[in-house]
Amino acid sequence: MTIENADSRRRRRPRPPRPKGRRLSSVLRQLAADQSRERISIGDLFQTMGDRAISALMLIFALPNAFPTPPGTSALLGAPLVFLAVQLTFGLKPWLPKAIAARSIRREDFETIVGRIHRWLAWAERMLQPRLAIFAEPPAEYLAGLSCLLLSIVLVLPVPLGNILPAITISVFAFGIMGRDGLFALIGFIMTTVSLVVAGGVIYGLVKAGIYLVMQWFG
Repeated sequence: MTIENADSRRRRRPRPPRPKGRRLSSVLRQLAADQSRERISIGDLFQTMGDRAISALMLIFALPNAFPTPPGTSALLGAPLVFLAVQLTFGLKPWLPKAIAARSIRREDFETIVGRIHRWLAWAERMLQPRLAIFAEPPAEYLAGLSCLLLSIVLVLPVPLGNILPAITISVFAFGIMGRDGLFALIGFIMTTVSLVVAGGVIYGLVKAGIYLVMQWFG
C-alpha cells in the first residue's frame, strides 16, 4: 500500500458512532416521576442530561412548545434555546447563566408535559438512523444552529400561536443532529423557511393592526 493510499483511507474513515445511553424519553419520564421533587428546574435538566449533546438539551426545551402547555412555558423554555443555539452554531459546550438555570416549574406540570410528548419522542427515536450525514454534521450542523437561533428568537416573542411551528422545526433539527440523521436535518432546513415566512407574516399583520389602531385613536 502506498503512502497516498494510506492517507486517502485515513481521510475517508467514518467518524466513530456517538456513545449510546439511555433513551431521552426514558430519562425524562424518570425525572418527571420523581415525587421527591416539588419543582423541576432547568438546572435539574442540565444535571440529568450533562453527558448529552447540545441537540438533546435543545430538544428538551423546544418539543414541549409544540403542544398546548401551561402559561409561561414558552418564555421559560425559549430563553435557554437562544443560548444553546448560539453554542451549537459555534460548536461550544452547553452552558447557561444561573438566572436561567434556576427557573423552574411544578413537577406535576413537568409530568404533564412529558406525558404529552413522550409518545412522539419515542416514535422519533425509533425513526432515527445515520443517513445523509452531510446535512447533520459540520459545517451543516453550524448552519442548523444558526437556523435554530433565529427560530428560538421567534419562539420567545409574544406572537399568538407563533411558538408551535418554530418549536417543531427546532425539534426536527435536534433529532437530526442527535441521531446523525441528515434526512431530519434536511427537513428542518425546509421547515425553517416556512416557519420564518409564517412568523414574519403574523408579526407584520400585528404591527400593521397596531399602527391602524393608533391612527384611529388619534385621528
